[in-house]
Amino acid sequence: MTRIAARMAGETRDDTHLAMLDALSRKALWLSNWMIHHANHIRPNASGVKVGGHQSSSASMTAIMTALYFDVLRPEDRVAVKPHAAPVFHAIQYLFGRQTLDKLKAFRGLGGAQSYPSRTKDTDDVDISTGSVGLGVAFTAFASIVQDYIRAKSWARPDMPEGRMIALVGDAELDEGNVYECLLEGWKQGLRNTWWVIDYNRQSLDGVVREGLYDRIAAIFKAFDWRVVTIKYGARQRAAFAEPGGERLRAWIDACPNGLYSALMYQGGAAWRARLQDDLGDQGDVSALIARRDDAELADLMANLGGHCLESLLDAFHGIDDDRPTVFIAYTVKGWGTPLAGHKDNHSGQMTEAQIHALRDAMGVRAGHEWAPFEGLGIDEAVLRAFLDRVPFNTGASRRLSAAPVAAIGPQAVGGASTQATTSTQTAFGRIMDAIAKTDTDLARRIVTTSPDVTVSTNLGGWVNRRALFAADEIADIFQRQRIPSAQKWHFSPQGQHIELGIAEMNLFLLLGAAGLAHELFGERLLPVGTLYDPFISRGLDALNYACYQDARFMVVATPSGVSLAGEGGAHQSIAQPLIGMSQDGLASFEPAFADELAVIIDWGFSHMQRTGAKTPDPVSFLPDAAGGAVYLRLSTRPVDQPRRAMTPALADAIITGGYWLKAPEPGCEVVIACQGVAMTEAVAAAGLIGGARRNVAVLAVTSADRLHAGWLAAEKARAEGARAEGAMDAVSPVERLLDQVPDHAGIVTVIDGHPATLAWLGGVNGHRVAALGVDHFGQTGTVEDLYAHYGIDAQGIAAAARRFTRGRRRRG
Repeated sequence: MTRIAARMAGETRDDTHLAMLDALSRKALWLSNWMIHHANHIRPNASGVKVGGHQSSSASMTAIMTALYFDVLRPEDRVAVKPHAAPVFHAIQYLFGRQTLDKLKAFRGLGGAQSYPSRTKDTDDVDISTGSVGLGVAFTAFASIVQDYIRAKSWARPDMPEGRMIALVGDAELDEGNVYECLLEGWKQGLRNTWWVIDYNRQSLDGVVREGLYDRIAAIFKAFDWRVVTIKYGARQRAAFAEPGGERLRAWIDACPNGLYSALMYQGGAAWRARLQDDLGDQGDVSALIARRDDAELADLMANLGGHCLESLLDAFHGIDDDRPTVFIAYTVKGWGTPLAGHKDNHSGQMTEAQIHALRDAMGVRAGHEWAPFEGLGIDEAVLRAFLDRVPFNTGASRRLSAAPVAAIGPQAVGGASTQATTSTQTAFGRIMDAIAKTDTDLARRIVTTSPDVTVSTNLGGWVNRRALFAADEIADIFQRQRIPSAQKWHFSPQGQHIELGIAEMNLFLLLGAAGLAHELFGERLLPVGTLYDPFISRGLDALNYACYQDARFMVVATPSGVSLAGEGGAHQSIAQPLIGMSQDGLASFEPAFADELAVIIDWGFSHMQRTGAKTPDPVSFLPDAAGGAVYLRLSTRPVDQPRRAMTPALADAIITGGYWLKAPEPGCEVVIACQGVAMTEAVAAAGLIGGARRNVAVLAVTSADRLHAGWLAAEKARAEGARAEGAMDAVSPVERLLDQVPDHAGIVTVIDGHPATLAWLGGVNGHRVAALGVDHFGQTGTVEDLYAHYGIDAQGIAAAARRFTRGRRRRG
C-alpha cells in the first residue's frame, strides 16, 4: 500500500493513472481469490465435492485484464476471456457495477457467476463464451471476418465503429488444433483487427511447458503474417538491466529453464539469491546489483515479468495503431501475487485458511469487509468511482446490441423447388436457395452462406453464381475471363454473399457461430447457412456445441447423409448424426423426405433463427419455439417420388411440429410404419406389400424426431407438475395425439437411414410394441438397393419386421 500512496502523492497525471490501475489490479486479484475461497470453504456444501475455481490461473491474468478493461478497451471491442480467468472477469465487472455481490457469493453455484464466462448463463457483460479451450480464441478471428463482411455491405449501418476482436489465451490452449486451423483460414481471408494476448506462464494443467515453446509460437504466427509483440520484462527489471551488471542478469533470465524459474518463484527471495550467486559467482557489478536488494526486493524484481507490469502492458497495447493481426506474448507467473506462485501443482491448488488470511492482511482488507469493492486501496472511494466512470470501456449503454428481424418470404416464394415428380432433398435445397437468390428481398440480402470446400457438391452452386463469393477486394473468375466453359462463376466481391472455407469443419461451425451472433455483436442481422457432408458434423462437433451454447443463430445443412450415399463407402456414410440432432441443445433438427416439406422447414427456419422470446413451451406443440434457435437439416442425394398434394396450413404446422400421417390408421390397424427421411420410399412400398387390399397398415411421416421427442418430454414434465399448474394434467403432446389414433394391439416399425435409436422411443409414448430398423454399423460401397437390403431397411426388410405384429395378436389381460 505504501507504493500506491507514494504514487498518489506525485504530481503527474501518468503516475496517478498508474496508481489507480495498480489499485484496481490488486483489488481484482483479491476479489477473484476470495470468490474462489468462499465457494470452496465458506459457502455451505452438503455434498463435500470440491467446487474448484483456478486461483493460480486467474492470478496470472490479473494485470493483463486490468490494463485492457480499465484503460485500453473501447465499447466496440469484443473479448474472449481465458476460461480459467473467469473469476478475474467477474471481479472486474463487479467493480464496474455490472455484476452483483449475490452472484459473486454464488460463484459456481446455481444461479451464480459461471465457472467460465458465458453469454447465456452470466448476467454480466460477456462478449464471447469460453470453456472448451481454444474455441473462444479462434472465435475472435471469425468474428473479425464477420465484422469485415458486414462493413463491406451497402446496407450496413455507417455509424458503427470498427472494433478489435481480442482473445485472452492461456499458453496451454495453443496445443489445440483448431487454433492453427483458424490461423490458416484467417490468412486466406485477410484477417484484420484481431489481438491475441497469450498468458505465457509456462505452465499447463499438469506441469511446466517444454523448453523452446516461445520460439515455436512466435515462428508460427510470423508465418501467417501476424505481428508478434513480446512483453517479457517489467519496468523494474528493465531498470535493473540498465544498472551496472544488469546485462548479465538479463542473460541469466533469458537462459533460465521454465521449470527452474517457476520453482524459484515458489521458493522466494532466499532461493533466488542462492541460485543467482551460484550461477553468476562473484562477478563484481552483477553481484553488487543482487546484494543491493534484500530477499523481498529480489523476489519482487524477479517476479516483475512484463505480463504483470502495467507500464509494460500499456506501452505494448497502445503501441499498436493499425489493424494488422497481432499476438502479444506476455510472460507471467502462474499464481502471481499469491503463495501458490510458480508451484507446478498450483493449477487445481487452493490457498489454505492461513494463506488466504495472510493475503487479506497484505491487501489491507479488514475481516468482514472482504467483498467491499474499494476496501484497503488507500484511495478515496469517490476518486476511484470517478475514475471508473471515465474508463472508455465502461459505457452506460448496453454492449449487447440488437437488430430488427428480417421478414420471411413464404414457402410458396421458392417457385418450382418442389414441382418435380422425382427429386432429392439436396437438389430441392439447391433450387430453393437459387429461387431465394433471384428475389430482391431483405431476406436474400441478409443470407450469408459458407461451406468447407464442398460448396458445389452440397448444391450451393446456383446461389453462389447469383450472389458471388465474398472477398475484401474484387477478384475475377479467370475461367470466365478466358472464356473457358464452366458451370460455376467464381467471382469474388465485397458484395458477395458466400464465404468459401478450407476443408476444416471446426472453422465452419466457428464462422457460423460468429455470423449467428452478428445482431448482438455488431448490430446487424445475418442469416448464416452452412453446408457440409453429414458424417463430418462429428469433425466439428465441439465447435457446433460451442456455437449453440452461445445461442448463435444459423442453419446447418448436412448432405449427403446415410448409406443412401451408397457409392462413397462407410467413411462418408453417417450413422449417429440424427442422435446428435436430437441431443444438441439449442438446435432444431429436421430430416424431411419430400421437397415441399423442405420448403416449409426452410421458411420456418429463417424465422426461428431470429426469435428472441421466452422459453415457455407452446401449449399445443410443447416446444419453446418463441425463444428461437439454430436449425439442422439432414438431407439426401437419393431421388424420391414426390407426393401430389396442396400444402395446407395444417400440414405445414404438422411438418414443423415433427410428423403427420401420410396414411392414417383405421380401426383395424395392426402396423404403423414410422419413417424419417429418405427411406420413406421403402416405407410406402412396404405398406403396399403388407396391406395389399386391406387397411391394416398406417404410415407416419416423421420430419423431426427431435421435436416430437422434445414435445413429448415437455408434456410429461407438465403432467408431473400438474398439481402446480392448472390444466397441466391434461397436457398432450403432438406425438401423443398422433399415436392415440393407433389401436393398443398394433405394432410400430420405425425406419431411418441412420441409427435406429432415433425413433425407437416411439414405443414408450403409448406402450406399443416396436421393431426399430436403421443403420448401426459402418457402411460400405454398393448400390442403394444392396445397402438397404443389407441393413434391412428396404421394403422387404420393413415388411418382414411388420409381419411379426400381424401373425397373430397377443391378447392382453
